[in-house]
Amino acid sequence: MKTNQEFLAGLEERHKPEIPYTTLNLGPTHPATHGIFQNVLQMDGERIVSGEQTIGYIHRAFEKIAERRPFYQITPLTDRLNYCSAPINNMGWHLTVEKLLGVQVPKRVDYMRVMVMELARVADHIICNSILGVDTGALTGFTYVYQWREFIYEIYEEICGARLTTNMGRIGGFERDFNQIVFEKTRKFLKEFPPAWREFENLLSRNRIFMDRTIDTGALSLERALNYGFTGPNLRACGVDYDLRAIEPYCSYQDFDFDIPVGTTGDTYDRFVVRNEEIWQSLRIIEQAMSRIESMEPVYHADADHYYLPPKQEVYRNMEALIYHFKIIMGEIEAPEGEVYTAVEGANGELGFYLISDGGRTPYRLHFRRPCFIYYQAFPEMVKDQLLSDAIVVMSSLNVIAGELDA
Repeated sequence: MKTNQEFLAGLEERHKPEIPYTTLNLGPTHPATHGIFQNVLQMDGERIVSGEQTIGYIHRAFEKIAERRPFYQITPLTDRLNYCSAPINNMGWHLTVEKLLGVQVPKRVDYMRVMVMELARVADHIICNSILGVDTGALTGFTYVYQWREFIYEIYEEICGARLTTNMGRIGGFERDFNQIVFEKTRKFLKEFPPAWREFENLLSRNRIFMDRTIDTGALSLERALNYGFTGPNLRACGVDYDLRAIEPYCSYQDFDFDIPVGTTGDTYDRFVVRNEEIWQSLRIIEQAMSRIESMEPVYHADADHYYLPPKQEVYRNMEALIYHFKIIMGEIEAPEGEVYTAVEGANGELGFYLISDGGRTPYRLHFRRPCFIYYQAFPEMVKDQLLSDAIVVMSSLNVIAGELDA
């Protein structure tokens, strides 16, 4: 027999107002989130009412680790930012340190860096756009073009011996000159990749299903994109032709002819189209860079003995080379006091390195500006009032890479 209190409690429980929304965890480990992302979504059926993103699942404290390492040992850490285009991160870091040290690299090194960075941009965009196809149900395009990303990795392998986390180049240039296989493979890539990419574009660009899934999905106004601090293809898709390669040229980008593609609406489809077009522009740049590199004297590093590791053969024969080698390897080279900021146009947007030196052997303070960290802040706003399936393609088109979230 229930007491009056138990009866009233049961009555109250049965007549509780229904919870209006369902809480759904999208991630952190989910095939469609492409990494370690958690989004806590409030759902009204299939529709997203609100969302909140969380970070910290891949935190590695690499800014703090870098502050305890000599400058040349920081390059491998930059590989782990956007690992789909690691060479751009490497070059950005080298440019930052060279700015602090006052090292001027030869023109040919600039062109070699441009060639490597544009190959990385193509590889990154291949992954982003083909995965976007997968997220709309089109797996074929991904399997078809993925081989060309592998081909680019083979070129990396010839340059530096690594594929994904390349640790490519040095402060002052490259470890060695590009061999003939690098040029042969790049020529083959420039010849055979464009028809394959054109086929991929034809598969999706005018595909009714793909267009229905991406047009007007996850659109962000130009004003909101600027307020968030968007850069790169995600900003250009909103209609702004902001590109560091043209606005603040580095590595002699001013010597190259290329266009800056822009969109109009800033939706998922525009982001896809802008990246497609950027691939064509990168191919133009690579072609120009190759022709210039091959016609120049084979110089591949700056004349900076204090900072650039001497060739190993010299170390065995020359006392000065042995001393410099020892001091650089042991991290005994001190940098001048100063404060520098260098930014490069990463495949995802403005990738910046803010470095403060107190005249010691390691950075006093180092901060990386990671474009993905900025994009991810806008994600809840972009998916609000959209369907759950739309959230997947929006994240895909933003190309948020987990390695750039936590520093």
